[in-house]
Amino acid sequence: CRRCSFSSASFRIIKVDAVAGPEGEHSWAKHYPYCGGAFQSPINIKPELLRFDPTLRPVEVQNYNLSPNEQLTLGNNGHSVQISLPSKMYISGLPHRYTAAQLHFHWGSSGRPAGSEHMVNGRQYAAEMHVVHYNSDKYPNMSTAVDKSDGLAVLGVLIEVGEFNPAFEQFLKFINGIKYRDQRVQVPGFNIRALLPARLDEYYRYDGSLTTPPCYPSVLWTVFRNHVTISGKQFVSLATALYSSHAQDSAPVPLNGNYRKPQLADSRVVLVSFKEGKYGLHGILTVTSPLTRKRIVQQLLVGDLADLADEGLYQLLPSGTEKIHAGKNKYHKNQQTETLAKSKQQTLLKKSQTNRSVGKLGLAEDALCYVAMEHKVFQHLKVSHSETQLVQALRDAVFPELNLKSYLDCRSDLALPAIRHILRGRPPTDEALELDRSLTRALKNQRKTFTTIKQSVPVTNSGSLSPATVPRKPHSQGYPHPWLLPMEWED
Repeated sequence: CRRCSFSSASFRIIKVDAVAGPEGEHSWAKHYPYCGGAFQSPINIKPELLRFDPTLRPVEVQNYNLSPNEQLTLGNNGHSVQISLPSKMYISGLPHRYTAAQLHFHWGSSGRPAGSEHMVNGRQYAAEMHVVHYNSDKYPNMSTAVDKSDGLAVLGVLIEVGEFNPAFEQFLKFINGIKYRDQRVQVPGFNIRALLPARLDEYYRYDGSLTTPPCYPSVLWTVFRNHVTISGKQFVSLATALYSSHAQDSAPVPLNGNYRKPQLADSRVVLVSFKEGKYGLHGILTVTSPLTRKRIVQQLLVGDLADLADEGLYQLLPSGTEKIHAGKNKYHKNQQTETLAKSKQQTLLKKSQTNRSVGKLGLAEDALCYVAMEHKVFQHLKVSHSETQLVQALRDAVFPELNLKSYLDCRSDLALPAIRHILRGRPPTDEALELDRSLTRALKNQRKTFTTIKQSVPVTNSGSLSPATVPRKPHSQGYPHPWLLPMEWED
């Protein structure tokens, strides 16, 4: 298994050939297969992805105001400017305590001041700051946490050219001391909180990944809605002072344009902590409650499969079903009510069985370890001499687990591969096998659809496409998905 190299003191971004700048992205997956996989970052935060979550509380940062007596390390790692942060800094209010490790930047160039990684409704900002934290409740350091599915939490701050920012000047005035790769200088501590927007209660949140190799999908992203500004002179200083090459290299390579392009949504949704807003974000749908989502998964695990196929399963998929429901007659509504009541009764009767099943699916305390997953999949492929298929095989293995966990946390819609993954944990009855065949046919139809629209749909670095990007066929007979018609054995 190819383990990646990390600093024990703080997470160090991996340097690969041509990693600086968008041009090198297409080769990442050859050496780091997760870069061509699922749940990648950054994304374009579009209105259709948004769900309002009234339970989201303001972000609380602790011990961010550092004394000038504390020395911080400012460095050029060949890909970005990075500042090491003391372990006393942390975020509270998340499911775990996340301790700060470092912050770094992504930016455009002096000729094109558009280098933020995340976009909001297609708008790219001049730069972006990431404050990286690791789950210190479960892991001893950043290098242990970086490849775990609950390992990291990153605060994203969008930066625009505008007014002078005195907080940014606290480290920009030392930038000439780190002109070349691997150069470092010590800088006095300052108020890191001043680098963030004034309001920490308005933000976007979603499940994603590191935006540089090895691209592990281990990040809980919080991107603040409000941007901060730096002056034009400050931006030019950042965009023109640095090189991604070593001082002794004969041909210096400028360090700019170090942002990754937006990645596929992969059935993810973006939770927002605010209702009203700019960019046409009015009328955001409220997210389905975690309790409802858990009940749906329980029904998939232990419920009646015939009922699922006839009445309930199509409700799990985001297809504008609200409009369809409005046109249904009273008799059908009564049928749905009876089905839900039956489902609830079955859930209560089989609660202990369900809890065990959920645990087996890796949804309880155990987090996915991506290094271990890569090793396991690679060894399996090696037996069949199919090592070249590692990127797609990893995606196929990881996507259902990530989608299911993210769905239960309200940060994804439930995708077909995840539904099939759940149902394959059930005993192989005739009903289960028939439904699995239906799901398989549906996925094959998706792939056929992908082939016909390849030119108009974005692809990942590996050429794979997301189930979330599938254009849906016109609804027929009230069913948003034709494969979810009454099951054959009912006759």
